[in-house]
Amino acid sequence: MKLIIQIPCYNEEELLPITLRALPKEIEGIDTIETLVIDDGSSDKTVEVARKNAVTHILSFKHNRGLARAFAAGIEKCLELSADIIVNTDADNQYSGNDIPKLVKPILEGEADIIVGDRQTDKIASFSPIKKMLQKIGSTLVRRLSNARIIDTVSGFRAYSREAAMHINILTEFSYTVENLIQLGNDKFKIQSVPINTNETLRKSKLHRGTTHFVSSQLRTIIRSYAMYKALKVFTYFGLLFLLPGLLIGARFVYFFIFEPGKATGHVQSLIFAAVLIIISFILFMLGIIADLISDNRKLIEKLIQYHRKQG
Repeated sequence: MKLIIQIPCYNEEELLPITLRALPKEIEGIDTIETLVIDDGSSDKTVEVARKNAVTHILSFKHNRGLARAFAAGIEKCLELSADIIVNTDADNQYSGNDIPKLVKPILEGEADIIVGDRQTDKIASFSPIKKMLQKIGSTLVRRLSNARIIDTVSGFRAYSREAAMHINILTEFSYTVENLIQLGNDKFKIQSVPINTNETLRKSKLHRGTTHFVSSQLRTIIRSYAMYKALKVFTYFGLLFLLPGLLIGARFVYFFIFEPGKATGHVQSLIFAAVLIIISFILFMLGIIADLISDNRKLIEKLIQYHRKQG
């Protein structure tokens, strides 16, 4: 059984050695443990530091491509290197390497395909009350859309079985965490959480520029990711937002037309407005059908990608 621990990095020469030293050297049930550093176009000595610390594999980008792209490239490389289990962790020592056996255990025992580390954000002193509240709201939304009972949906500390990793296809350029769960949850993989410990924050996040930017970016990712798998449902919901007001306004005109004909002519504008709303809802519904067909085509393409990965 081969485990590869992948670490996406961007200018992490200072913290990477701390993270690497904390990684386990042996885990019960695992025969081989290897490390993979994905250098996302770093301008410092990240690659040199990785080599000095005996990292098994290094994958380097010439230019910065973002966390999501680095994560996806790492998954591809791990599959190419015949990993049976893949653990993803951050280079900033946010997560405790001592918890990796806890992530791996349910996969080894066949109880789950993906394990997400729960940071227990209520206990993190550096998180403001607003951030904790937004974390709960966001995680609740993602749980409903992914059908996965995950407490901390944006945690990047995760373990994947080889089969689950073969189904990963990341399209977002921001963060893979949410899209990943929605995708694998809708593909019916078993996803579980385990409580983990976090270390003291040693630097500010490089992923986002504050809470507002993070929330808006994640919300776009949530809507886009869910629409990929439930396109007809999403467009139907949006269509209903226009259809219901249109029907109510139209019913109001019909009332005047039948019971108070003299006043009906004074409400022609509302009839036109109702017609516009109903037409928009119809267009959205038709777009939903088209998007649903495209979604089916995407699933066929994903199957071809999975077949190619298995053959490779």
